[in-house]
Amino acid sequence: MTAASRLGVGIIGAGRVGPVIGAALAGAGHALTGITAGSDRERVDAVIPGIPVLDADEVVRRSELVVIAVPHDELGPLVSGLAELGAWQVGQLVLHTDPGHGLEVLAPAAARGAIPLAVHPAIAFTGSTLDLRQLVGAYAAVTAPAAVLPIGQALAVELGCEPVVVADRDRPAYGEAIATATHFAASIVQQSAALLDDAGVPAPGRFLSTLVHSTVERALTAAGRGAAPDDELL
Repeated sequence: MTAASRLGVGIIGAGRVGPVIGAALAGAGHALTGITAGSDRERVDAVIPGIPVLDADEVVRRSELVVIAVPHDELGPLVSGLAELGAWQVGQLVLHTDPGHGLEVLAPAAARGAIPLAVHPAIAFTGSTLDLRQLVGAYAAVTAPAAVLPIGQALAVELGCEPVVVADRDRPAYGEAIATATHFAASIVQQSAALLDDAGVPAPGRFLSTLVHSTVERALTAAGRGAAPDDELL
């Protein structure tokens, strides 16, 4: 995308992901048209101050690119509901950030002429401006129809990420991989910290920090060369 293709960007979803994506795209020169209401307006204002708060259908009507960052189970009903309202527009870009969904979930919008994109930045979002630094150099999984794949890749780059193409048929496997890496890792760390706390170890999170980081680094290095990490920790 070039400077001549700046877009009016609307955000549906005011959780940890949507405002950060909006801030990143605004930093790339796009204009933010609005965001849907969320429970933590103060946090949203800290990331993208002054953005208008609008109903979802109004966000869609005002925007050339609609970014949808809502929980997995809410995505399909939201897209369908907006289609029933006649909100989607011909030629409008509709991008969701869910790792487990592909393009099918956007079919109701596509049926009305919108262009579907799925772009998932592979970071653990905190919902703060710290995420903007995390995005730089991170990877983003991009899924799109072949004719508009360069648009999805360009948007990933504008977020600060390196785009990696994931075929639509592979999105469920990709989503499972992301869920495993995030939920399982967090659960194991919490379980280990609780055991250390029971054992009387002070500040178990800090105690585990170097061990966990070094173990993860070793596992990532092994994965990068297609080998299984050894089972020895020491």
